[in-house]
Amino acid sequence: MGAAGPLAACRLCASLAFPAFAVNVFAADPCLAHIAGARSVESERYVLAYRTQPEQIRVGVHFSVVVSVCVKGGARAPESMRVDAHMPEHRHGMNYRTIVERADEGRYHAEGLMFHMPGRWEYVFELRAGGFTDRVTDSIVLD
Repeated sequence: MGAAGPLAACRLCASLAFPAFAVNVFAADPCLAHIAGARSVESERYVLAYRTQPEQIRVGVHFSVVVSVCVKGGARAPESMRVDAHMPEHRHGMNYRTIVERADEGRYHAEGLMFHMPGRWEYVFELRAGGFTDRVTDSIVLD
């Protein structure tokens, strides 16, 4: 995707490589650049980069998620963010509620996630600003 694509609306200043996924993403200053090895997803108004801690998630073990949010174009910065996960095929979510704290401008830390069974899980990131909510999802398969 060239510089005229959807990521161009984000304040671009550098290119960031995610070698684990062989994807090149443009990084905004310093919005995305500080999360090495992150996965990225986007909505109409935001680009998110996230990484789990620890990187390798195991069934029945709590983990956290570090998220960096980059505002596209003239969108407002998010006032709040919610992080959750569910298993679409099983129609249920986690047995725990996450606690999301703003770490810095555009950076968040979510704790209390735990996948209690193997299978396909879908992360759900909800960003609220100005009476609107952007919902962004990304799937992983846990063995």
